[in-house]
Amino acid sequence: MTTSRDTHDTLGPMPSALRVLATGAAMGAADVVPGFSGGTVALVGGIYPRFVRAIRDSAHVLSVLVRLRLRELPGAVRAIEWRFIVPLVVGLGGAIFTLASALERLLATQPIVMSALFLGLVLGAAFVARREVRAPDARTWPIVAVSAVITFLILGASPGVLIDPPLLVLALGGAFAVCATVLPGVSGSFLLLLLGLYTPIISAVSDRDGLTLAAVAGGIVVGLASFSTLLNWLLEQHHDRVLAVLLGLMVGSVRVLWPWPAGSGVGDPTLGAPDGQIVAASLAALAALAAVLAVGALVDRAGQRAEGQRA
Repeated sequence: MTTSRDTHDTLGPMPSALRVLATGAAMGAADVVPGFSGGTVALVGGIYPRFVRAIRDSAHVLSVLVRLRLRELPGAVRAIEWRFIVPLVVGLGGAIFTLASALERLLATQPIVMSALFLGLVLGAAFVARREVRAPDARTWPIVAVSAVITFLILGASPGVLIDPPLLVLALGGAFAVCATVLPGVSGSFLLLLLGLYTPIISAVSDRDGLTLAAVAGGIVVGLASFSTLLNWLLEQHHDRVLAVLLGLMVGSVRVLWPWPAGSGVGDPTLGAPDGQIVAASLAALAALAAVLAVGALVDRAGQRAEGQRA
């Protein structure tokens, strides 16, 4: 029987607490900005396998609690690599709370430039994430196209940014976002933007709105306990199909990221003609695109180094 220690040993030596803290902070910063994925940062930082294992161990504890199998609880808690989890969560949470106020201010004062920035980030992320498709076949790109068209049309009927969303909707948003965070190339904050929840949740973090944050946190817990298991199974059984759908979702999201909506604000799905700050918006989009492609290149190099070490 494989023990918890044996499993952790197969992940390589335990990284230093400072390295985990710094990587967690970078993951938190990535998760606040649509287009960047905390999972991608974990991959670049060399902690992704340990990060996935920590999520699974934490989800197992939640599962034990939900099923009231209390005799298994001490063993499940001991299996968690707390020396890894604690600095990771401290770094991740600290970055999110630190950046939220600045982002909320920029969303209000520079909606055109911020929309363009997010547009570049998401398109760059889609370009990078396409490499994760292991064996594309004749059905892969049609799935991407259909997913993109459906997403584009659905977003046209959406309200854009939700005003005072119900607590249940906030919880569901937290559940979906935490599942996306696990995947390299898929941004949890991007899904929140897609659902119209990005602005209200960023505002809640900035304002320290306890009730809203509690609803989102509850959704995150449920997502870790249930959706993460389903997501892992889908990726194992239908990896390329799942990624094709996600790629289409990212491409179709350009509707809510267009910098010049007919309405106002980041996330408005009504399309308009370019009007104002065209140069600044174009530069922001190109800079964001270049940044994501640079991160993607780092991921490729890290993967090549890992393969070389295994060889």
